[in-house]
Amino acid sequence: MALLFALASVVPALQDQGTQLGDLPRRPFDALTIAVVALECLPLAVRRRWPALCLALVSVGFVIDQLRAYHTVAGAALAIALLSAGAHLQRRRRTTIVLASAAYLALAVALDRQGSTEGVTGFAIFYLLLVLPWGIGAWLRQTRAAEAERRRHVALTARAAERTRIASELHDIVTHHVTAMVVQAEAARYLTAAPERLDTALTAITDTGRRAITDLRHLLDLLNPDHGADPRTPSVGKLRALVEQTRQAGQPVEFTVEGSPARTTGGAEVVAYRVVQEALTNALKYAHGVRTTVHVHHRDRETTVQVSTEGSGSYAGGPGGSGRGLAGLRERVGVLGGEFSAERRADGGFDVRARIPTGSPS
Repeated sequence: MALLFALASVVPALQDQGTQLGDLPRRPFDALTIAVVALECLPLAVRRRWPALCLALVSVGFVIDQLRAYHTVAGAALAIALLSAGAHLQRRRRTTIVLASAAYLALAVALDRQGSTEGVTGFAIFYLLLVLPWGIGAWLRQTRAAEAERRRHVALTARAAERTRIASELHDIVTHHVTAMVVQAEAARYLTAAPERLDTALTAITDTGRRAITDLRHLLDLLNPDHGADPRTPSVGKLRALVEQTRQAGQPVEFTVEGSPARTTGGAEVVAYRVVQEALTNALKYAHGVRTTVHVHHRDRETTVQVSTEGSGSYAGGPGGSGRGLAGLRERVGVLGGEFSAERRADGGFDVRARIPTGSPS
């Protein structure tokens, strides 16, 4: 832009098209004209980084241009400098306005003494024309500030939602692993007479604790702002490990999987894992030792999960259970556009079912 204005100023066909303030007779170009054009145009290259300096230099060049009556096309660069200052100047904006207005007043007085026929009205109108680009720049600055504030608010909201999600994940993990460890420890109390089985039970408790620590570290890593990895997606192998852990805690579990997960699940695999985890945790807590079946069916556009526990017991959501885990699952499945149910059967058993669409919700 700076070079464009400079080149336009020396084009013969445009030499009569420049800014003319004061209506003084035009003076032919001379050696000083090159310096004036450079002073008006070249500072535009730094108008965003140093807007105040750019405006000051361009204004000096404009004053000399008008007092010497060159009336170059480069005089239009003053409008660009004013717009840039209004948009990018961060400090001492009022001082800049006062100084610029005082400089314009001094220029008007000097031109009047040189015989200008512009008059007060003409000078006032030109001043208002100079205020316009500054006002446009100030409006752009306010718009950018409002957009930055909106993005900051969106980021804070997203961060709070992510922390809530992680807190829910921590609830599920801690509840499941601690429940399994407690049940395993209770069972170990009755195995003192069988050292081999006692060793197996204590090993299971140790393995459960290690898995809990690993999962907690992974989730806490997500709180690190420098953490760039995608959240881990539990695979079928992870589900098998979860079932095996529950079996080691003394819960008879039958596990079946049909189909293969879709390439793009949109979080469905994670939710399916949490559904199985929460249901098995409730089975351990409130129906320990009762036969439990886990069935996971992967289809093209959805994954269905069903966990059933036979017999009677005090399940989550009923006496002795808060139901907060199931409520959280219902919310997670609903976010993906799926369906979730947890209900007692007529024979006293309990069923947890979830239909989870794969991909992002529309």
